[in-house]
Amino acid sequence: MRREPPDRWPGGGPGDEPDDADQPSERYQRADDDTQALGRVSVPNPEVYDEFDDPLGEPPQIDPEELAPLQEAGAAPSPVRRVLPLEDEASHLVARYLFPTERYRGEWKRHIIHLLWPMTIGVLSTFACGWLAGLLFQWDEGAWLTWVMIVLWLGVMGYVAWRVADWHFDRFILTNKRVMKVSGIITRNVAMMPLLRVTDMKYEQTPLGRVLNYGTFVIESAGQDQALREVPHLPNPNELYLRVVEEMYEPAAVEARMGGGESESEEEEKVGGP
Repeated sequence: MRREPPDRWPGGGPGDEPDDADQPSERYQRADDDTQALGRVSVPNPEVYDEFDDPLGEPPQIDPEELAPLQEAGAAPSPVRRVLPLEDEASHLVARYLFPTERYRGEWKRHIIHLLWPMTIGVLSTFACGWLAGLLFQWDEGAWLTWVMIVLWLGVMGYVAWRVADWHFDRFILTNKRVMKVSGIITRNVAMMPLLRVTDMKYEQTPLGRVLNYGTFVIESAGQDQALREVPHLPNPNELYLRVVEEMYEPAAVEARMGGGESESEEEEKVGGP
């Protein structure tokens, strides 16, 4: 149905107005009722719109006391559990086994519990030989036996010193490409396993190991012959486990955290030349 324009009232020509201009016609009254039934769109307050330039009105007010715990949590750095290497750079003992493009991550000695058995032997033999030497020295014919006991005690002490030196030179090494174990004083043993070949890794802790914070690492690889499978008496096993796992699965994150400087590809180009 065709509507009349606003300036044409029903029943009159252009410019004609109804007799009672103050009262709307019945037709327009019905149209106004329909508009009310459908609903009206609210127009934002011009003052609010001009002030905030946002038709949604004023932003919500948040009490500063509610934000205080969040700000404190954000300001305090979260503690990061790390296993720091013995030194910033590889020791002279280890550096000879690293190639130029390899990233050194750390080296660790065995826990002092590794020396429990030789130390026990040394202490017990000292008391036993001292008691027997004093007992044999009282006999007229026991002088030569006393010297035999002293020689035996010196031999035991030599064994203990050898074990301590072997513990000192023993190292478990981690780089960005492999794990290594270096041991031996006269006969040097170097065992290594690439990180890409590690299929499973775990550590075991006895009740005493949990108290003294040491454990045994067990590393499984894809090959059958494993040069490096079980490493006992390693200190801080949980932290060391996290370090190795992070190096296996997130090497870029380790490099960024340690401030790696040049990337591996750049170092390889340097070493390889133009």
